[in-house]
Amino acid sequence: MPNSTTTRMPKSLIFILVLVCVHAIGAFFGGWAIIDEVQSKLDHGQDPPMPMAMAWLLALFCCGLAALHITCVAMARGRRSWVRVALIVCLSIAALGTVLTFLGSLIAGAPSHPAFLFAFADLAALWTVSGETGRRYFSARAGAQIS
Repeated sequence: MPNSTTTRMPKSLIFILVLVCVHAIGAFFGGWAIIDEVQSKLDHGQDPPMPMAMAWLLALFCCGLAALHITCVAMARGRRSWVRVALIVCLSIAALGTVLTFLGSLIAGAPSHPAFLFAFADLAALWTVSGETGRRYFSARAGAQIS
């Protein structure tokens, strides 16, 4: 039976962790897609969009970001304060990317509704994690109450 001092994770944070998992999958496959695209261009004798070394560096960054996402999700139950900071960084990068994607689709004349929805969800998640809900759940005092 749970102790009365334990605090359940708010449902909004559970949704945010699911969103972070989706971003982790996207970042990992995005890194793979960069390498695949550059290699495909080279195999067909076309000019690649970037040098292969830069593509590998970008792909490693994407995979590292995906690993940070998954680590944050796995460690969130422990209510460590550094997880909140890492989530804020991850969600800031994701929000910036999705907002720029949506703005790019608007400029191109074909607004992307999924990009708009993800940008909205990312901004709301960033607001929640950096706000009182995230502060309360990930605070060190609250974590010390768990036995």
